[in-house]
Amino acid sequence: MFNSRLSSLIRKEFIQILRDPRTLILVLVIPVMQLFLLGYAATNDVRNVPLAVFDQDRGPAARALLDAYRAADYFTLAYDADSEAALRELIDGGKARAGLVIPPDYSQRLQESGSAQVAFILDGSDPTVASTSLSAAQLIGQDYATQVLSKKLNRSGQSTSIQPPLEVRSQVWYNPDLVSAYFMIPGVIGMILYALTSILTASAIVRERERGTIEQLIVTPIRPWELILGKILPYVILAFLNTLEVLMIGSWWFKVPVRGDLLLILLLSGLFLLSSLGIGLLASTIANTQQEAMLTVWMTLLPSIFLSGFFFPLEAMPKILQWISYIFPLRYYLAIIRSLMLKGVGIASLTEEVIALVVFGILIMTAASMRFRKRLD
Repeated sequence: MFNSRLSSLIRKEFIQILRDPRTLILVLVIPVMQLFLLGYAATNDVRNVPLAVFDQDRGPAARALLDAYRAADYFTLAYDADSEAALRELIDGGKARAGLVIPPDYSQRLQESGSAQVAFILDGSDPTVASTSLSAAQLIGQDYATQVLSKKLNRSGQSTSIQPPLEVRSQVWYNPDLVSAYFMIPGVIGMILYALTSILTASAIVRERERGTIEQLIVTPIRPWELILGKILPYVILAFLNTLEVLMIGSWWFKVPVRGDLLLILLLSGLFLLSSLGIGLLASTIANTQQEAMLTVWMTLLPSIFLSGFFFPLEAMPKILQWISYIFPLRYYLAIIRSLMLKGVGIASLTEEVIALVVFGILIMTAASMRFRKRLD
């Protein structure tokens, strides 16, 4: 009798689960998503760091040095800068994460005096990438110097040690001490703006539907756009207050610099809110309960955390995940907020990221508003 009752109860629960296929799909998909994201994206093994080269020598010795960096899979010689200003612009804009400056007399000094110096510049806004790149640059330089030294000794027949022919002088910009808080605090701002506005907006609208009060609002003279605006504006205000709170505490307690224009930071943060609010609004049109709304938002929040560069460097991920990361607005905002806070750049250096946020914001908010209005009708 007990087994019969228990089996009936279990059967009843499975029937209820199967009657809600959306929640069932979410529950089954999220663990698989976590498995792949943690398996491939959660890595600090940095490879293929974009490297900008300012080669003023253009001689055979300089080409041999570049071949040494090209042969290692730590760097990708992505840009050939024609000036120091162009190299700085590439690093400021986040296109290159490191720069190699070869002086004009590099080949001559290496041939005549037997020693030469090059400058290696690192973007310290991401300490993980910077520390790995710093070690790799020094190791590649030492290995190349050893090869050159060995060839010279073999030609001369000397067996005594002499001064290494190459010295790699490294400089770390924006975060010389590689403090991890400089990287994490700006990222926290992005997570607050995304998570707070999307989850709370979706839950607030679905809560009205669960309580049956949204029908009362529909029969009032309130227009659909006024209803949307009235529901989301409080969370926009809260998000901005939290942003200012994190900025102040991060600057005062963690000593994170805010080198960019504060007004520009807030303006571009508001631009990012278009996407996060739109996702929350869109989730509210899909879900019937607050639980479903939160799960729906988490379906976008989870990959955004891993594929935006919040925790793990994008350069360490497989190429397919790097391409997928372009569909998440948080990727562009994190590049913006970190560049503004740590590098102090202007909007000219962030043109691509700003355009991407504008496009995503308009598309997501338009789709969410149209679907919300249709559901109200």
